[in-house]
Amino acid sequence: MEATDRAFEANQGIGSIPASPPIFQFKITLLESTPPIWRRIPFRDCDLIEFHERIQTAMGWTNSHLYQFKIDGERYGDPELLNDGFEDIECFDSTVTKISEIVPKDGKRFSFTYEYDFGDGWQHEVIFEGCLTTEKGVRYPICVEGERACPPEDVGGVWGYEDFLKAIADPNHEQHQDYIDWTGNFDPKEFEAGKTTKRTRKGLGEWR
Repeated sequence: MEATDRAFEANQGIGSIPASPPIFQFKITLLESTPPIWRRIPFRDCDLIEFHERIQTAMGWTNSHLYQFKIDGERYGDPELLNDGFEDIECFDSTVTKISEIVPKDGKRFSFTYEYDFGDGWQHEVIFEGCLTTEKGVRYPICVEGERACPPEDVGGVWGYEDFLKAIADPNHEQHQDYIDWTGNFDPKEFEAGKTTKRTRKGLGEWR
């Protein structure tokens, strides 16, 4: 566990699942991103399809592709979407499975994978850090920490994103202007917890 994570837990009093409605805290990190792109967010209990929506908006994705969770060797996703054009895809239904059903009952940390866009293959490590007691007057979810902007959609995965960053940083790169025209003034370091919280709470609206 990172020192910053240990310090955060000590300050927040994360522990086992309380008797009152718990707040589940997660750290979501885009794998193979260097420097790391991550968000730390406490959530109320919800089904995994809503959890998917909140991850999308917290990270900065646009829900333009398929998703799935991989938890303890099992796939969780939306059967209606995953079976559209695919064969023999078996999964637990994310539209009826709740966070409280997948986290350890003793509140101990554990991790699983959230995958978005099976073409670009954006893999996220989702760490359940434990439970908090609901604070009066606090709205959830709330992004309490994070770093760096989400890559553009359809940029080609982690390796394509690296090439993209090199191109926008070099005015002499042959693809520099094309990428600027595509994404505008993209700042890979941009992150604001307040704006992320607003997007996360807003969700995706009607999309399914």
